Amino acid sequence: MPRFTLHRSTGERFAVLTEACRADNRRTILPQVSPYPPRRTELADLKEVGIAYALGHSPLFQGLDADVLRAIASVTTPGFFPKGTCLFHQGDRDHGFSMLLSGAVQLYHNYGAGKGQVLHVFRAGEALGEESLVSGSGCAGEARAVDDTSVLTVSKAGFLELLQRRPELGLCILRAMARQLDSLMNLIADLSLKDTRTRVVAWLVNECQRHFGACAVTPCCIELPVAKQVLAAELGTTSETFSRTLAKLRKLGLLEVDGRKLTLLNPAKLARLIKDNFDTHAALPVAA
Repeated sequence: MPRFTLHRSTGERFAVLTEACRADNRRTILPQVSPYPPRRTELADLKEVGIAYALGHSPLFQGLDADVLRAIASVTTPGFFPKGTCLFHQGDRDHGFSMLLSGAVQLYHNYGAGKGQVLHVFRAGEALGEESLVSGSGCAGEARAVDDTSVLTVSKAGFLELLQRRPELGLCILRAMARQLDSLMNLIADLSLKDTRTRVVAWLVNECQRHFGACAVTPCCIELPVAKQVLAAELGTTSETFSRTLAKLRKLGLLEVDGRKLTLLNPAKLARLIKDNFDTHAALPVAA
């Protein structure tokens, strides 16, 4: 049998890399694909090319030149975090930042005295922890995998050194932090201006729009991207209240539930309920 070579498309190399992250939480770069172990130079080349491919297809670094992506890849490490494990803690200053290849990560900010808030649930393609690059207080919260998760972690020291040579990377970080600020502003508005049931319905409508482009009168199916209790925490409520709201929407003939699959029977009507709630400043009419 011939030795393993790198005569593969970039996409195939990336597939090998992500499978390696999933298969080995000791951060193995390459699974064994033949009886002959690959040379160290082949491993290093595969790692750098695969990581550069993933970075280039992320919103954070999309549009950067190949040589810049390879430079970032040189200070980036792939890793795998089983469900329930912690990526970094609130206040960590030396972690750098991570980009998700698969899975989901919950960012939780602890305010003390047993109080806290889920700031966001990050999913594949999103990056988290960029604020630690410029913030003296470190990471904004604790990041914990809520599903088996593969990530690329960019070294803080390595990236800051690279930033001095490639200042255009600063714009990437500014755009990422602007998106985070926008997300936090939306979260504050939701928690302060919308009641719990409105937040749940708004999430259903937004997911419908994200997948199908517009809310029509025809049914559309969406799937819960994470466990119910995780999504409920992100919406600022409990899993019990989330389930009760779904049950009341079922009674109104607006929703069907089959495990994690939700069918919005009339998305346009749900969107009108949200608008009417703001127009009248009244709670959504879903209480039994």
